[in-house]
Amino acid sequence: MSNPTGPNQADGLHTLGRWTTDRSLSTPHRVAIDDRGCTLLYSELERRASALAGGFRAAGYGIGDRIASLTGNSSDHVVAFFACAKAGLVLVPLSWRLSPRELAAQLELAEPQLLLVEGELDSLAAAACAMLPHRPRTAALGPGGVERAVPPPSRVRPAASTDPRAPRRDVRDDDALLMIFTSGTEGASKAAVLTHANCFWNNLSLSRTLDMGSNDVVLAVLPQFHVGGWNIQPLLAWWVGATVVLERGFDPGRVLQLIAERGVTMLMGVPTQYLMLAEHPDFAHAELGSLRHAVVGGAPMPAPLLRIWHRRGVALSQGYGLTEASPNVLCLPNDDAERMVGYSGKPYPHVAVAVADPVTGEILDGAASGELLVGGPGVFAGYFRDPAATAAVLAGGWLRTGDLVERDAEGYIKVVDRLKDIYISGGENVAPAEVEAALLAHPAVAQAAVVGVEDARWGESGMGFVVVRPGMATDEQELLEHCASQLARFKVPARIELVAALPRTALNKVLRARLRQELAGRTPAERLPAGRGSAAGGRA
Repeated sequence: MSNPTGPNQADGLHTLGRWTTDRSLSTPHRVAIDDRGCTLLYSELERRASALAGGFRAAGYGIGDRIASLTGNSSDHVVAFFACAKAGLVLVPLSWRLSPRELAAQLELAEPQLLLVEGELDSLAAAACAMLPHRPRTAALGPGGVERAVPPPSRVRPAASTDPRAPRRDVRDDDALLMIFTSGTEGASKAAVLTHANCFWNNLSLSRTLDMGSNDVVLAVLPQFHVGGWNIQPLLAWWVGATVVLERGFDPGRVLQLIAERGVTMLMGVPTQYLMLAEHPDFAHAELGSLRHAVVGGAPMPAPLLRIWHRRGVALSQGYGLTEASPNVLCLPNDDAERMVGYSGKPYPHVAVAVADPVTGEILDGAASGELLVGGPGVFAGYFRDPAATAAVLAGGWLRTGDLVERDAEGYIKVVDRLKDIYISGGENVAPAEVEAALLAHPAVAQAAVVGVEDARWGESGMGFVVVRPGMATDEQELLEHCASQLARFKVPARIELVAALPRTALNKVLRARLRQELAGRTPAERLPAGRGSAAGGRA
């Protein structure tokens, strides 16, 4: 019989609950997490994660049950992750950047058996839960640690799928581990399900391109509701026994300070964050000697910014990925960075890619332009409770990315456009249809369209076009304030222009391509006047 409270050696070989067990035996006294100066050793991480896993089981939570979390980056959240991994539960990290309405939609879809909420986010959680027909069981994350958040068995109705008296089955490689929400092509929330095997192979691939060892110190600034907050560096660090310095947000001055004080050797961020660091007044004299490798995601690094970091002696690897691929797909090593500016690189080990004609679906050989397809063990299990969307994106045995790419004769791949119309602002995916829906909720708006425009700071920002209802009046500022009340701050357009009509097809679909063409004919100042990049301003 398997141990009902501790790690189970009969679990699948690729299950991530094994990682802290292995590390607690080989490097028990090394620091696993530095959370704002409070450290957690590998032995402590294993003890706490195993205890919490046992608490989950004793409380009636069974394999496949969903534990949602609404919290900033923290050691407690990491303990919860590994406890879920050991107990066969699915962690559903939710974004604290969302509006109550957006959060409620995700909770309604996920239907978690338990929602863990950090104290400072209580009001957001309460507002979202108030909109739900059935409120999830909620537990507060407080100073006593995440272990105290699990109600005792007497207060919990066992999950329908679970008899707490029966021996639990082993956790399998193909069991779900993470459920990450990602923007869909139509703007609706979709929950991508990643298995233990997906995460294992993703990190194995990363390990073969990123020389990370137990002596490394990794600074983690990406939020843990993103797949990158787990699967780009942090999980690999805990696999190999490195130290992860957790930050709750991105502050350029503090990041530069932490690199010097903690001896940070590795960092991951999006181009916007590297630009903010380079523009900080302390950057020129910052002590960056320990920082031997930085990973860039979200978009290619512009050549001028790349040269600034190279002059400071920092090696930069770039890449391309998406949540549905766990996320790593393409990698451009530092040695190729300046020669292949604008490219995302070649496939990671254990990742297969193809370029297909976006109309016929024919796989194209050699140098080609078409839709990027992805295969391999990192491809996700599907969208939670959305078989139609899953079948559409996994058609033909490949993951259809919806991204238009160019592949050169050497096999290097450049992403040139997104067939899905999603644009990326500060590393965040924004679905135009979702922003348009928010605009259309304003009583004075008859029609709306949103496209991404180039933004020197954020990569891209939203540009909205609105047709006002006859006999009604509104203005740009009122519409921006309306969007801010409906959407996460990073989704609020930088500009909204009132127009007489929108270009449409014969089937009445908005021609976003024509809007982009019209904007391309304007000067940068006309598209996005100085100081108007990101109407949200001050985004975390």
